[in-house]
Amino acid sequence: MTVPVKQRYFEDYQAGEVFEFGDCLVTEEEILEFARRYDAQPFHVDPVAASASIYGGLIASGWLTGSLMMRMVVENFISPLSSMGSPGLDEVRWLKPVRPGNRLSVRVTILDTRRSQTKPDRGMIQVLQEALDQDGQPVMRVKGWGMYKCRDAAS
Repeated sequence: MTVPVKQRYFEDYQAGEVFEFGDCLVTEEEILEFARRYDAQPFHVDPVAASASIYGGLIASGWLTGSLMMRMVVENFISPLSSMGSPGLDEVRWLKPVRPGNRLSVRVTILDTRRSQTKPDRGMIQVLQEALDQDGQPVMRVKGWGMYKCRDAAS
C-alpha cells in the first residue's frame, strides 16, 4: 500500500519516485507586485521597458517563480507529519521566462534518501523540483535536500 504523500515519513520515500501536481495561473498583477517589492528590474516592473528588452515583454522574477513553486510543494507534497525543513539547495536554474498568463505546475523527483548515522530520528531526501509551464516545459529547476522524521527512530 502506498502511503499518501502528506502522511509520509522518511521511510516512505524511494529514489526514482516522481510526483506531479499543482496548477497556478501567473498574473501580470502578481508579477508587478512581487517585482516592485523584491526585484525591481525593468523587465519585471515596466511593461514598456520589458517589451524593449531581450525578453520582448514582461517576465516574472525567478524568485516569484520559486515562491509559487514552493507554495505548490507545501500544499501538495511536504508532509506536515514529518518535514523538518531543509539544510539548503545545491542548484537553482531559471530555464525559461515566465510570462503573464502562464500556468505552472510542479514535478518532484526523489533522487536519493539517506538515513542519518548520527541522529536516528531523521533522514535526508534529495529532490529535483521543477516548475513546468502549461506545455509541460521546465521553466525552473531546483535541486536540494529535505530533512524528514523517521517513523521508527530505533530501526
